[in-house]
Amino acid sequence: MKFKQLLLAFGLFWYLGAGAQGWNADLGNGKYKNPILHVDYSDPDVCVGEDGYYMTASSFNSVPGLPILHSKDLVNWELVGYALQNLFPIEHYRTVRHGDGVWAPSIRYHNGEYFIYWGDPDFGIFMVKTKNPAAVWEEPVLVKEAKGIIDTCPFWDEDGKAYLSYAFAGSRANVKTVLMLSEMAPDGTKLIGNPALVFDGHKGHTTVEGSKIYKRDGYYWIMAPAGGVKPGWQLAMRSKNVWGPYEFKVVLNQGDSPVNGPHQGGYVETPNGDGWFLHFQDRWAYGRVVHLQPVTWKDGWPIMGKDTNKDGIGEPVMEWTKPNVGKNYPATPLITSDEFNSHQLGLQWQWQANQNPEEHWGWSSANLGFMRLNCIPRKEGIKTMWMMPNLLLQKFPGANFTTTTKLTFENNPDAGVCSSGLIVFGEDYAYIAIEQDKMGNLNLVQRSMKSARTSKEAEKEIASIPVNKKEVSLRAKVEMVQNKEPFDAKVTFYYSLDGKNFKKLGESFKPSAGRWVGAKIGLFATGSKTINDSSYADYDWFRVEEN
Repeated sequence: MKFKQLLLAFGLFWYLGAGAQGWNADLGNGKYKNPILHVDYSDPDVCVGEDGYYMTASSFNSVPGLPILHSKDLVNWELVGYALQNLFPIEHYRTVRHGDGVWAPSIRYHNGEYFIYWGDPDFGIFMVKTKNPAAVWEEPVLVKEAKGIIDTCPFWDEDGKAYLSYAFAGSRANVKTVLMLSEMAPDGTKLIGNPALVFDGHKGHTTVEGSKIYKRDGYYWIMAPAGGVKPGWQLAMRSKNVWGPYEFKVVLNQGDSPVNGPHQGGYVETPNGDGWFLHFQDRWAYGRVVHLQPVTWKDGWPIMGKDTNKDGIGEPVMEWTKPNVGKNYPATPLITSDEFNSHQLGLQWQWQANQNPEEHWGWSSANLGFMRLNCIPRKEGIKTMWMMPNLLLQKFPGANFTTTTKLTFENNPDAGVCSSGLIVFGEDYAYIAIEQDKMGNLNLVQRSMKSARTSKEAEKEIASIPVNKKEVSLRAKVEMVQNKEPFDAKVTFYYSLDGKNFKKLGESFKPSAGRWVGAKIGLFATGSKTINDSSYADYDWFRVEEN
């Protein structure tokens, strides 16, 4: 009996611990649970490639941008790279521009190449392409210069003609809730002819956007979300002519399910012809997480999920049989921890803007085994973390998790006030850090900031204690709680001076979303004085465990 218990305990540890740093949707019994990714991959789109499935998502102002995820079974995904190493225009995005940048991309595989199109609401329609999605992508092409065009999707027809669907951002274009279609040059580099309105959602389907265009069984299909991010639904439209007119139907909504706003994503079919739809659900501070719905076809229309209340509209499933792709693949939760033992930064990390060549935020140290962050002074006028480009952040990796990091703070007594630490970042943010004060003393501090995007106030100091060691371990524990909002969270900060015994510092904090993105967690270093040898922090590792 003891041997069996020991074996069970080991298996449980492997499944929940060593084998899973974050959310694991694969139940290990031929089924999966939703969300398949409890990570903020907003506005996901997916295509069938040469060796499985590829997904991308909105990345807004984060750098690198346009994440590339790969899967063999649509349930287990691996982040394999980014299509953008810098945002374009490069100089424009050296400044933090929350919520701007890459909106709702589409990914397609055509003639041996992978294409991604996206709309930057301030500059127009961009395209990047490659033959290997996990390698380097070509430089972006500005397909159409414009203001307010978003949510673009390409389509190549059997006759060689190409098309692009798109929507409008009302904040820039002064119009929205319509879907447009334009012919495109077959090489995908420019739009040609006159664009035409193919769907008007003003009567019952406001904020229609995010269109994806396909062809199936002789019909042109446009699939698009409507109704807004948190409460919305999914539409399907069909026509025998690419220019319409399109008849339409609601094919996915919340119904009696617990999943609000199920919409905006991509449709794919497995080799046996089964249909699947990946979409997001907005979970407040946790961001827009990714669900996978089975798709069945009835009377020529798709039903996404399961029609549990028999109203002819699909509702999200919380658990389902994994897609039949001809083989069983193992669970692969996304990598979130980083031992900093490589010359390459882990793919989970992103900065808040393109790096200025005059600034040196930090470096991986290759075989030396740490990540160095330099306490360079903030630009004039930046009083809080909100507009700091040199925050090294990653998305929340699940619902309940604990992050611990070990650092050595090497302070220059002449550098003035400088600090480095662990931050939970959004429009409200908080952090725990080791800080050198004006007198050159070292303290452990916890601070928070409310309404960082609009507030004129300074950060609030929650706690401060003197410390006589440069090597400390910092910890943030994130827990989902049920309060007024369905997906509230609570963050508690801890510290340790010996790496073993952790003590709470300050108060618990309620994280909030950023600008169109979920809360993030990561590292920072900042200073206040220009000096020829700034203070710095060497991070030995950054580890994430499920609670």
